[in-house]
Amino acid sequence: MQLVSLRRLGWATLAVLASMLVLALPGFGQEGDDKETLELGAKLYAENCAVCHGPNGQGRIGATLAKDWPSIRPDLQVAETIRTGIPGSPMPAWSQENGGPLAADEITALVAYILSWQTGGPPVIYPTPTGAPLSPLTPPPGVSGDPNQGAVIFDQNCVVCHGKNGEGRVGATLSKDWPSIRPDLQVKASIVRGIPGSAMPAWSQENGGPLTGEQVDHVVSYILTWETAAGAPGVVEEPQPAQPAGSTPLTWVVVVLVFLLLIGVIVYFSGRGRQQS
Repeated sequence: MQLVSLRRLGWATLAVLASMLVLALPGFGQEGDDKETLELGAKLYAENCAVCHGPNGQGRIGATLAKDWPSIRPDLQVAETIRTGIPGSPMPAWSQENGGPLAADEITALVAYILSWQTGGPPVIYPTPTGAPLSPLTPPPGVSGDPNQGAVIFDQNCVVCHGKNGEGRVGATLSKDWPSIRPDLQVKASIVRGIPGSAMPAWSQENGGPLTGEQVDHVVSYILTWETAAGAPGVVEEPQPAQPAGSTPLTWVVVVLVFLLLIGVIVYFSGRGRQQS
């Protein structure tokens, strides 16, 4: 009886060790990833991640991803980081369930692509956007920098978080009226130094980012072209009902008061007439 128990204990121990060995194998869970999944992951990476982590995961203003992950299940570690982000750091949450733009299957493809680097898989790189405005932009008054060059820099570095027209994505909305006497200085300070404790990192070279001072000025100039009296791009103003000529709220108040006064006079004299009869 004791021998049987020892044998059972031995088999159980071997099963646990075997499971741990399989989980510890490099690239576990990624070897079966097909070509379509990796290509989707590469495309999503280029569109969403390369701007911060570099086109080959070498790091830029974000962490290095092309490395061996010190984890028994690196796929779970990477997926959780993408899904929920890292609070208090420039890494936001990317999953739709946490307010981001990526669906669960897209995150799975991203994880497969990122982890293909640690198994020696050749990266498939898609070009990042390099768009420019369709028509020449006029620099905002009193602001240095060329908004036309800023549009290209914004497309390469800012669109991922703030959206094509500054409407916000995983970052703040930029197409708005800035409540500041010098909005150019406010926007520039946020770009140069970042916002500590938020997902906005420092972008200037003086603070470890990739942009020169001149490039920052271009981006500021471009962002402020959206600040117009008619509202931000894509914002449709609600039409106001037309009022008759000379008709104002004050006019209607006077009309109502006169009407009430006339009623009061009529009631008063009607009452006196009844008393005299």
